[in-house]
Amino acid sequence: MITKNIVKQPKSVVEVEITVPWADLEPKWNETLTKLGNDVEIAGFRKGSAPANLVETQVGSKLQDEVLRLAMPEFLIEALKGSDVVPIDYPKYQLVAFTKGNTLQYKAQITNRPAITIGDYKTIQVTKPTPKVVPEEEVEKVVTDLFNRWKVRQPATASGQVVGDSGQNQLNSGGSINFNGQANGVAQTPPALSEAPDDNYAKAMGATDLADLKAKIRKDMEENSNYNNELDFEEAILQQVEKLTTVELPDVLIEDELNRMLVSLQRRVADMGLLMDDYLKNQSKSLEQLKTEWRPQAEKNVRMELGLSEIARMENVNISDEDLQAEIDKIQDARVKRQFDAQEPRLHLRHALRQTKTLNLLKNLVAVS
Repeated sequence: MITKNIVKQPKSVVEVEITVPWADLEPKWNETLTKLGNDVEIAGFRKGSAPANLVETQVGSKLQDEVLRLAMPEFLIEALKGSDVVPIDYPKYQLVAFTKGNTLQYKAQITNRPAITIGDYKTIQVTKPTPKVVPEEEVEKVVTDLFNRWKVRQPATASGQVVGDSGQNQLNSGGSINFNGQANGVAQTPPALSEAPDDNYAKAMGATDLADLKAKIRKDMEENSNYNNELDFEEAILQQVEKLTTVELPDVLIEDELNRMLVSLQRRVADMGLLMDDYLKNQSKSLEQLKTEWRPQAEKNVRMELGLSEIARMENVNISDEDLQAEIDKIQDARVKRQFDAQEPRLHLRHALRQTKTLNLLKNLVAVS
């Protein structure tokens, strides 16, 4: 029987000292030796049929390394049974003492799920932005801007007629603009250019007339405004959740958030056609300086995330296997979809869905002014 000593340290760090008698470890040793022996070739013996003592000599330290790699996580799980420790990161192992036939002693350092205290989230009050009414002048400006961009792309013939090209703007059925030179899948050849937007221009853009074009653009602008309003509403709720959350933040979670923020920046920099080194040089900053500046925001983000998770626990918010699979089935890209055959991506997706479901619950609970 193993013995253990669980020592809780600041910032949710837990050190577990574990002692394993040889009698508990010997079956794992022999099982691993057999598996390794199946791939070992020794002169005078068929592959996989050499005596165990010869195989053990042949594989050397590889055997002990493999035994420890497999055994230490298993015995750590056993040591944590019955405790209130819930690891949220991968353990770091330190071998103290071990030789074949003797007791195994090692330490494992993990980060425990921190204790979270949250205030009365049902009393949250936020202001929800009112839906935007798009003024006529804003619609007119968009129509004019699009018309001017469209006009310069049109190569005119000697008779003043216009030949449609692959660069002309066009409104799709949802009211947004693309540049494929087609309306409803049919190539358009507009008549002579006018000096201002008119029905002929609107038809070239895929609308029935200028009034229809303006209506679609207005709808698109209003939908975009409402979408941004909803994001602002959600952000206001999350800011209140963060203020109500008391927790000693583990360093590992802060580092994870800083790395996530860094990856996001790297993507934006790449989208601008820049290299990260050039971007940092222009900012006269190093990565470490950026992380230092970002740390307060990273801490707020982690506190917000943990607070939302605690509300999910208190409200018994769960994502069923059916809900999870339904979300995976929505993925069209087969390569991306196959990633969710593995357990870890499924866990991340389940967590994200649970957080979203909890936020939607809060949107119905909070007082809106």
